[in-house]
This record gives sequence, structure tokens and C-alpha cells, in this order.
Amino acid sequence: MVDHRSGPLLVLAGPGTGKTTTLVESVADRIARGGDPERILVLTFSRKAAVELRDRMALRIGAARAPRATTFHSFGYALVRAHQDSDLFVEPLRLLSGPEQDVTVRELLAGQVDLERLGLAHVRWPDELRACLTTRGFADEVRAVLARSRELGLGPDALAAFARRIGRPDWRAAAVFLAEYLDVLDLQGVLDYAELVHRAVLLARRPEVAAHLTAQYDAVYVDEYQDTDPAQVRLLHALADGGRTLVAFGDPDQSIYAFRGADVNGILDFPTAFPRADGRPAPVGVLRTARRSGSGLLAATRLLTQRMPLTRLPADKVRAHRELTPVRGGGRVEAYTYPTAGTELDNIADILRRAHLEDGVPWRDMAVLVRAGSRTIPTLRRALTSAGVPLDIDGDDLPLRHEPAVAPLLTALRAVAEAEADTGARTGERPGAVGSEADADPRADADAGGDPEIDPDADPDIDPDADADAYVDEGGDAATKPSRGEHAYRADEPCWLSTETALTLLTSPLAGMDAADLRRLGRALRDERRAAGNPLPPPSDELLAQALAEPERLAVHDPAYARGAQRLGALLRKARERLAGGGSAEEALWDLWDGTPWPTRLERSARRGGAAGRNADRDLDAVCALFATAARAEERTGGRGALNFLEEIDAEDIAADTLARRAVRPDAVRLMTAHRSKGLEWRLVVVAGVQEGLWPDLRRRGSLLEADRIGRDGLAEPLSPGALLAEERRLFYVAATRARERLVVTAVKAPADDGDQPSRFLTELGVEPADVTGRPRRPLAVAALVAELRATTVDPRVSEPLREAAARRLARLAALTDEDGRPLVPSAHPYRWWGMWDPTESKVPLRDRDQPVTLSGSALDQLANTCALQWFLGREVKADAPATTAQGFGNVVHVLADEVASGHTPADLAVLMERLDSVWNALAFDAPWKSAQEKANARVALERFLKWHVMDRAGRTPVASEHDFDVTLEAGEYEVRIRGQMDRVETDADGRAYVVDFKTGKQAPTSSEVARHPQLAVYQLAVREGAVDEAFDGVRPQPGGAELVHLRQGAPKRDGGETLPKVQAQESQEGPEGEWVGDLLATAAGKVLDERFTPTAGQHCTHCSFRASCSARPEGRHVVE
Repeated sequence: MVDHRSGPLLVLAGPGTGKTTTLVESVADRIARGGDPERILVLTFSRKAAVELRDRMALRIGAARAPRATTFHSFGYALVRAHQDSDLFVEPLRLLSGPEQDVTVRELLAGQVDLERLGLAHVRWPDELRACLTTRGFADEVRAVLARSRELGLGPDALAAFARRIGRPDWRAAAVFLAEYLDVLDLQGVLDYAELVHRAVLLARRPEVAAHLTAQYDAVYVDEYQDTDPAQVRLLHALADGGRTLVAFGDPDQSIYAFRGADVNGILDFPTAFPRADGRPAPVGVLRTARRSGSGLLAATRLLTQRMPLTRLPADKVRAHRELTPVRGGGRVEAYTYPTAGTELDNIADILRRAHLEDGVPWRDMAVLVRAGSRTIPTLRRALTSAGVPLDIDGDDLPLRHEPAVAPLLTALRAVAEAEADTGARTGERPGAVGSEADADPRADADAGGDPEIDPDADPDIDPDADADAYVDEGGDAATKPSRGEHAYRADEPCWLSTETALTLLTSPLAGMDAADLRRLGRALRDERRAAGNPLPPPSDELLAQALAEPERLAVHDPAYARGAQRLGALLRKARERLAGGGSAEEALWDLWDGTPWPTRLERSARRGGAAGRNADRDLDAVCALFATAARAEERTGGRGALNFLEEIDAEDIAADTLARRAVRPDAVRLMTAHRSKGLEWRLVVVAGVQEGLWPDLRRRGSLLEADRIGRDGLAEPLSPGALLAEERRLFYVAATRARERLVVTAVKAPADDGDQPSRFLTELGVEPADVTGRPRRPLAVAALVAELRATTVDPRVSEPLREAAARRLARLAALTDEDGRPLVPSAHPYRWWGMWDPTESKVPLRDRDQPVTLSGSALDQLANTCALQWFLGREVKADAPATTAQGFGNVVHVLADEVASGHTPADLAVLMERLDSVWNALAFDAPWKSAQEKANARVALERFLKWHVMDRAGRTPVASEHDFDVTLEAGEYEVRIRGQMDRVETDADGRAYVVDFKTGKQAPTSSEVARHPQLAVYQLAVREGAVDEAFDGVRPQPGGAELVHLRQGAPKRDGGETLPKVQAQESQEGPEGEWVGDLLATAAGKVLDERFTPTAGQHCTHCSFRASCSARPEGRHVVE
């Protein structure tokens, strides 16, 4: 083969037979015999392969004498550029990437719907296809038809004539669409890959161009000939027809790119398609020596070729091609099945780590190959990375928008672009008061003298099962819900940044804030609103969004938790101004990226190496790809705007084919699809997920428009199941032949008959698959080693010498450092272990002992009787769960009851329901039926309230509603300040005061619990201390008692039945029978001042937000207990 002189020659070169070396030596021999390097052309299929060929020829021959090595598309592009009509194309032609072509086709298809609606000329697709014009799947089908047509050299007219002859109206419509598509490409000055080769073929057939090419090249060499498509074969006919020198290297058993248009028939027909000058078929040569795999591996993969169909090539040549002779022995094949996918992933990680640690195989000399990248690679990536296996994944294996590092930048750009494009729509009219004709926003201010506001959102510090008026914010100056005459929080101008987007950005690397920072900043913003006179500020999430949109609000807040938000807010404003000034998406993205510490952090991590360094490398690659894409979009579209750029990015469902693939990192396991592994090799290869139904994948491609049936000479037969199986087997053969020393094939074999089962290919390698039922006992990872050593040191079942040995090894691991003195295994040092430190104590006391302890009735019950830890975490730390719809329900009913009692609203159910309707939609329910159910419950509650309100209750009359009180009294050795609100205060004929507390919960206390109900008792104690003197014209009344009125629960029959609320009264606590209240206050105050917040288990745990971190609960206990 090396000394081939002239004429066509097909060289069959199996995997690892030295195909590239033979090609280089053949070129070198031709030059050594006097051939002109300028007159030799070497064609291959990928940029990587072309670069490798150029490098190897430069080393072998010398850089100055090396011939041209390029891809088919690069050669075609140069040819088209050389003969480009300068009058027609002012700018150089640009190649359309795969994602860009996908977006163009989809936009044109979607535009057909608009054109038809406007009555303009459009492509008339068959009626049965019109519904799917805007789907991505149909766009893929259309792209396949366009590519197939150009590969076969069919123009719009030829395709239309073919469609009429066959009777396919869908292809006739596709022909019209092809004409429109080509017009658009010419208008934009771009070409897709199929059109590029087609135009190169047309040019090469011109007599003057053909003569030039014939005179320019004496010999053409083609690598990977089995991957040619019909258009590329026609181009080769133009270059080297008539018996001229054409040396093609290929392997029909490795033809795996049919989905890209490659046709295995090209290599099978080579001898007759490129005959010698005398008309005889071209000769076929064979490379017979396998230099990659040992004899064991070669014998296994040979079994696969024995199942492949016979070809039209000479039988003796094919036999020699498939029965290679190894140059060395060794090599082994292993097949494993696992019961679950998780078990498979864990064992793959163990295989890789053991090969590296025990067998000394470098990470870079191992690979994991899969059939379906988008379906399998993300799962494998997460599992292997968490197991400590360094990975290298090509950035173009996933669409750009799926890269984690790109997502926050796209989110930020979309936020500022939409805000800038829709400023007028986002700036609404200031809402009026609730119930006004202008607006029914429940959170807007009431006009002076107007109706008081109903706020359906309860304070987020309220217990889900408590009533809306139960708590106050201890230490603050206002109650937690609006009373008569108070306003709800003032409605802000509409914020251009949504709450969801703001939280996403704040927790992204652009701001670098964590949950604790968000809570602290949110709490500070709410406190700021309260201090400004707004007793019920918006939820913290809304305030965070407003602050991010207006970062100057954050200038007065502590930089420790506000710096990230303030910096990001300034960057968002800068990017928005950039777009407003006509800036490009690329410039706005740079503003967002360059102004944060994120790039510096990634750079430091990348230099540090390790798993974090590899992730940083990938993130930096993804961000660079984003900027390159934005720059290309700006060049292509001439400034169509950031939103158009974002739409294109979102529309890209296929990975970009970048100009220069990322360099392989020096020491990482390659994770890729079997298709991408072509031409590569490793010492250890794991072929994972070899499942029946996935590999082989026998689903027919393009079954709607049937692009594969378009033939140059007539209707082509679709690929049969046998042909599909043969291609899938060739793909498996390619994956299996990437290994030099060890091949591992894995699959899931589920116990259930209808579960996942191994592929038939698993048994075609000549080895019996081993069933592995469990996960590795301990992964060969540092974290697992440290965990086992730590467990051994405290295990009473092991001997003392073994415990000491484990401790010594931990000490050795803890002492290991890198060149900068940083610990390599920090988890081995006791200072990083949970449970080794004594509990910390704050240097700042929770409450000042020289000041009264502020409490409320509800807090007293929770602190003294329920759970002190729950009180501390919910009230002091303010870490309770956000408000629920149950709290909004209670708040609305309370405010309506207040309006009736205060005379602002008549005691009429229709009026109350109208008020309820004005705010009900502001409550967020999980489902419409739940909203309807709760609204019906609210109506019943209001009916009960009205009947209770107007009935005669022993001559009692209301004197105050939503009455604020604040009294200080002695409780044992402590001073206690009691603050809160009384729902209703009434007086009887004797002038005694009765306190009424409305309840809207679903549970009621027992009679004995009511007798010792802390909240009611505190109300009575407050009355005794002057809390209601103002309502009684300055006269201090005697407390007559207190009662709970359950508006959500009907009264017993003896008390009036379901139409009345259930009432539970507490007798007057005057005299010795009321001393328990003072004792309870003293106990609670002592706990607060001594900071004794121990958990207490009980029924209240069911709705507690802190179960997962509570030591009284099994799920909340420390792992070291």
C-alpha cells in the first residue's frame, strides 16, 4: 500500500491496524519519489483528525514539505470562496453551525403559520402536518429532508418533480420550503454543511474549475472513507475520476454515521465507482496486523464481526480484514450485570478507582463510553464525580444552555433584556385601596378616611395552626396584623425583576449568597419597613427582589450579608443601561461576568487542580463558548438584540460543533458517546448501559417525512430492522475496539421480568456476564477511607490495637499537605468532625437583664408549656416556615370581624362576602377546588360570627375591637412586659371586662385546657393591670373572664347548634386561683434570660418547622449521638 504508484486504491484498515501511519508513510513515499507536496491533497472528516494528520506528516516529512490535510467541508469552503461571486456576496460566506441551522428551520416553519393567517404566500403543507409545523420533532424531520436532498444533488425543482412522480405531497411542500430556505441562506450570506458540499460539487463540475483541479492535484488521499455521504463521493469524482490516483482508507465495519448522511455503500461500491483507467475495478488492499489490542481482546471483538453481514467487496479481502493478526498477547474482556442503575454506577466508579490506585492506570488512559449521551452522560457525570473520579467531557456533548455555569448569565441577561424591552408594560398605575373601583389589591393603602385594609397574608412568624392574632413580634413596636385604622404595607411601584428570578440570581455565583445571607438580608429589609411605619411589610422575597432592582436601598445595610446583592444589583443596572444604549448581548454579558468575583474564583480553582479545578475548567470553557456564540450571533444578525439571541440559545436542542474542541485535560477519565470515541484508544474502556432497547436502538429514524426514502434514481427502500441492527452492532464494535488492554461492559439486569434487561450484544463477546448483586463494600476514595477509620476508632467491637492503628492512620492523613501547606485530607483532622466541640455560647445576651422581658400570651404558652426551642427558633431566630393559606384565612376573617365590631362595615353577610371576594384571589391555594372549599368555610365562619355578634349574651356589649395593649408587671423576681392585641373587649351590666379571642383553627382545646389557657389568662391579667382602661373611659374594670370563640367550629346542640360558633369560657382569674399565671410568666421569663431553650416532644411536633434539626426527634438527632 505504501508504494502504490498511481490509480485508485481502497485500503481496508480495521481498528488499531495503523491506518493513519500507513497513510502518512504512503504520502512520504510519494514525495520521496519526487512527488510535489503541493499537488497532494489529504482529506478526512474531523478537524481533530486533520490537525493530527498535518502534525504527523510534518514530523515525518518536514513542516515545509508537508502536503495539505483538511476536511471535506474545509476543502469545499475554500473552493466556494475561491469562486464566490463578489457582486452577489459582499461579505465572505459564513458556515451555519448545526444549532443555528436548527433555529433557522424552526423559525421558517413557525413563520408559515403566520403567513397563512395573514393570507400571504406560504408553503402549503398537507393538512395532516399543519398541526406539527411548530414542533421541534417536525423541524428535525424537515432538516433531514433538506440534507438528504442536497446530499443527492437534488434542487427544489428536482425534488418537486420527484415528489409528483412518487405521489408525495409532503415532499412537494418540502421542495417549496427548500427553495425558501436557500433564499434565506443567500440573503444572510451563510451556508449549511450539506449546501456547502453541494455547491462545491457544482463548482467542481464546471469545465474550467474541473480543469484547474485536475491540474492542481496529482494524488488524493482519503481517510475514514466509510463515513462519506453521496455528495462527498461526487466531489471525489470531480477531483479524481478517470483512473487518477485516489487512495481511500476505510473500514465498512466501522460505518456508524448514517444519522449524519453517511452511506456505507460508498465504500462497498468503491472498486466499481472508481475504476482504473482501463475500466477494471479498483484494487483492494488490507492492513492485516492489529497493533492496538492484545490477542484476548481481538478474539472477543472478532466474534462481533462474524455476525456482521457479508459485503460486496472481494470475499478474501473481507476475510483477511476481519481476521487480524495481533502483535502481542494479553487483553481481557469482562461483562457485568447489576440489579439497579445505581448499583451499576457505584461499581463502575469502583472499577475505575481500583484500576488507577491498584493497577497504576493513569486517569487519562481510561474512558467510559455510552450509547445515548443526553440520556446517560449527566447521570454518570454526577455519580462518578461524587465518587472522586476526575472526568473530562467535551463541552459540545450538551447544548450550551444546559451548562451550569451558563445558566445564571443567561438568566441575568434575560431579566435585564425583558425589562428594557417591556419597561412601559411593567410600569403600572399605582393601585388604590382595597374595595375601591380602581383596584382590589389587598395590599394597597387605604385612602384617608377609607376602609381599613384586609391583608390575606399572615405574618411569616406565625405557627401554621395558630390564629392570625395569636402572636406579636417581641422586641418590635407593632402588632403582627392590622388593627382598625391601621394600613397594610404600602404598595411599591411594580418591580421589573420577578421574585423567582431575583432569588435565583442571588443564590447563583454572580452574587454568591447562601440561604443564611438571604434570611438576614430579608429580615433586615422587613425591619426597615416596620421602622418606616409599615406594620405589615411585604414578604422578604419581594423585598429582596425590589432591593436587587434598586441596589441603592442596600447601602445602609451590613456588607457582611448585603454586599453580594448590592454588587449584583449594580451590574444588572449597568447591563440594562448597556442594552438601552444599543449595546450587544455580548457586551451586556461581559458587564455581568466581569464585575463579579466569580471569574477570579474559577481561575484560582482551576489552578489549584483536583475535582474543583476540573469543574472550574469546565465552567470557564462553557462561559468562553457563550461569549463566542454571542459574538457570532452579533456578526450574523447585525444587532437583532439580546432577546433574539436568548431565543436562539433556548431554541438550540443540539450541541454546537465548535471550531476547536477543548484540549483533553492531562489526567481525567474521558466520558463520551460511542460515536465520539471513533479514532481514540485507552488502556481501559468501560462500555456502560448496554441495555436491550437502548443498544441496539432499532427505532426507525425520520418516520414521518421518511427522508431516507428519497433516492437519486427512484424511491429508496427504508432501512430494514436487519440493517438497523447491523449499524448498531457496528457502533458497539467501535466502542469495544477502543480498548488496548481491558474492556468492561456493564448493564442492568432487573429482577422483575418487565424491568431493564441486558442487550444481546453483551453475550456476543464470548464471555459469560457475571451477576453482581451489591454495591462495593467501601469505595476506594479518601472520604470513604476516612469514614471507615473514624468508625473503627470508636467501635467497641474491635480490639484496642486495631483502634490505635486506625487513629495513627488518621493522624498521618491529617498531616498530609500540598506544596502551599494546605491539608490534603482535612476531613481526617478531628477539628473538622461533628460533635468534637463543646456547644458555643453567644457573647451577647439574648435579652438585657436590666430591662423587662417582653412576652405575649401566645408566646407564653409556647415557651412555658409547649416547646421552648420552637419558640426560640421561630420567634428569636425567625427561621419559621413562611406563612400558609391557613394563616391568610384567619387574618381575613379577623379583619372582617373587626370591621363589623368597629362599625366600618354593616353586619350583613352579603357585604362581608363582597369584601371577601375582593381579596380572596390573593390567597395562594394548591388547587382551585381547595380555594373554593376554603371560601365556603370562610362564608360559614362569617355567618356564625354575625349570629354570635347580634345575639344577646347576658347583656354584654362590645367596647373595643383589635385593642392593642402594652403593660409591665412583676412576675416573681422578674419584670415582664406583656404586649399584644385583644380581638374584642366587652363589658357586662356590672361594668366588668370580658376578653374575646376569635379562633379560626380546626382544633379546639379541652375544657381543662381552657381553664388553664395561658393566652386567655394573660389577657385577664392585662385587664387587671390597666390594659383596657382607655376603652372604659379611664376607669379600670374588674376582669369578668375571657373566652375562645371558634368561628370554624359549630356549637353543641345544647348551645345553639352548628349555626353558632363554639364558645369556650375561662372564669375570672381573680384571687388565689389566678396565681398560676404569674408563676407561668416567671418561668417563661427565667427561660428567656437564662437562655434555656430545651426541646419538648408532643403533638405540636407534627406542624413544627424544625423537626429535622430537633434533638427530641429521631430525625433531628446529631449523627454523633
